Amino acid sequence: MGTSTPTKFWLAAIAWLVLDGLTKLAVIREMELGQSIALLPNLLHLTYAINTGAAFSLFKNSVDLLKWVSLGVSLVLISLPFWQRNLSKWEQWGYGSILGGAIGNGIDRFVHGHVIDFVDLPWLKFPIFNVADVAINIGIICLGIGFFTQPSDRV
Repeated sequence: MGTSTPTKFWLAAIAWLVLDGLTKLAVIREMELGQSIALLPNLLHLTYAINTGAAFSLFKNSVDLLKWVSLGVSLVLISLPFWQRNLSKWEQWGYGSILGGAIGNGIDRFVHGHVIDFVDLPWLKFPIFNVADVAINIGIICLGIGFFTQPSDRV
């Protein structure tokens, strides 16, 4: 069942954007590029890295293209509650989280010319990422939950 007031959408977008911005600001101010701090040795490190591509460094050195894609996605998502007035709570959390992450990484691309990454999980041998990436992935999970838990009369 949907709601006509997209409060959760805006709350998620703003919360993720603020959290992403504050964490990246702390990394820029307190760390040197390439520096790694083991918060939980071999489990969780803060490693200051830059990414000129998209997720998993796909489209490496495509900052110009990716900054415009980020802007386009953000504008579409910002307009979503105005033309889709009956978003479920899962859709609001999902789209809002994706919006917060898209704007966070988009700001990096426009301001710095690259995305600032710092969450390092050495035990996974996984690419270094940031809070905006987490927001986008949580948003996708929320949309999936919403898709599978909503009534079957969806288009």
